[in-house]
Amino acid sequence: MALLLGDTVPDFTADTTTGPISFHDWIGDNWAFFFSHPADFTPVCTTEMGRTSQLSDAFTARGVKPIGLSTDTVDEHLKWIEDVNDTQDTTLRFPIVADPDLAISELYEMIHPAQSEVAAVRSVFIIDSDKKLRLTMTYPMSVGRNFDEILRVIDALQTADTQGVALPADWRPGDRAIIPPSVCDADAQVRFPQGFKTVRPYLRTVDIS
Repeated sequence: MALLLGDTVPDFTADTTTGPISFHDWIGDNWAFFFSHPADFTPVCTTEMGRTSQLSDAFTARGVKPIGLSTDTVDEHLKWIEDVNDTQDTTLRFPIVADPDLAISELYEMIHPAQSEVAAVRSVFIIDSDKKLRLTMTYPMSVGRNFDEILRVIDALQTADTQGVALPADWRPGDRAIIPPSVCDADAQVRFPQGFKTVRPYLRTVDIS
């Protein structure tokens, strides 16, 4: 069955480069950025692992724990990390899940047969502290992820949760937000005492900065 937005993500136990984990326990009260790779020692994946490591402070500031997955063993992962650190000028500390039997890749539907029967495509799962799936992205094997967008959508999801708003196209922190149509004008005046702009009855914007 497909994993849908709002679903509780499947729990699993696995060996990783930082030791065995139980996924839900590992997430704890944080959010998780769970991302998969076709294989170790591949060029695009190496840059992505490096970029995730370089952005460790940005993830921490958002209460997000990165965790990777590749369909190789822990020993292979550890050797690959040496290459990642050397070629990407970083020190990778987040865990990489070992999935040589494809059990987790299949559980999360990371295997797309038209791409490969044995390699996980570049899937991204943004998971909140309630272990709910909040966003997915799937990239082909030949195209690297956009990490600016990954951080932007985490900011948007967390802002929508805390402020009770929706976010427009290309929104970034500091931009105006949208008042959801489910909130009537009277309630909006209470909830947003700073005032709001009615562009159309269904499109009301508000400054939440």
